[in-house]
Amino acid sequence: MRAFFTSKWTKVALFFLCLVPFAGLVWRSLHGDLGANPVEFLQHATGDWTLRFLIFTLCITPFRKLFKLPDLIRFRRMLGLFAFFYVCLHFLTYLGPDQQFDLAGMWKDVAKRPFITVGFTAFVLLIPLAITSTAGWIRRLGGKRWQMLHRSIYFAAVFGVIHYYWLVKSDVRKPLFYGALVGILLLWRLGDWFFKRRSQAPVRMAAPSISVNG
Repeated sequence: MRAFFTSKWTKVALFFLCLVPFAGLVWRSLHGDLGANPVEFLQHATGDWTLRFLIFTLCITPFRKLFKLPDLIRFRRMLGLFAFFYVCLHFLTYLGPDQQFDLAGMWKDVAKRPFITVGFTAFVLLIPLAITSTAGWIRRLGGKRWQMLHRSIYFAAVFGVIHYYWLVKSDVRKPLFYGALVGILLLWRLGDWFFKRRSQAPVRMAAPSISVNG
């Protein structure tokens, strides 16, 4: 099992697997198979894949601890960067076909429509995570500060779910499903932090009792 997770070919295979949704969207675009509203289809598809890759990324830490597979950590950066790749596609479908690259109109939309405000906030939160995903940035920031920064991925995931929930309005099954998964992962993270903190707390020595009888 360890040989499988440490093989460079496993990482190469995962890279191409992560590109499959993008290839599928390109194929459907070239063949005019995006439904009655192609822009909306692309927005929903890229948004779905953004949330999925965020969840895949957040699953790495609990899975490597629960199943004792430390080598899973090799794939976390790639999955996180693919989440950023799909959120960039999601944003571009909004900025391009939807807003016709009208930046002034986009800013008005962001300020006026809460679901876009929340979604744009999630997108902005992911930008520094993508920029600082390299080993060089880990050295520059230091391990603790880098980890604190990258915990904002949970906020990005929560805001992404809220954005989706407010967008669909009626059929909320998918955003609720994604929200449940993010909630479980967040609770696991909080529980892991709490028990780790308790285990590292210094043990207080009881004061020796003094006999009044001498």
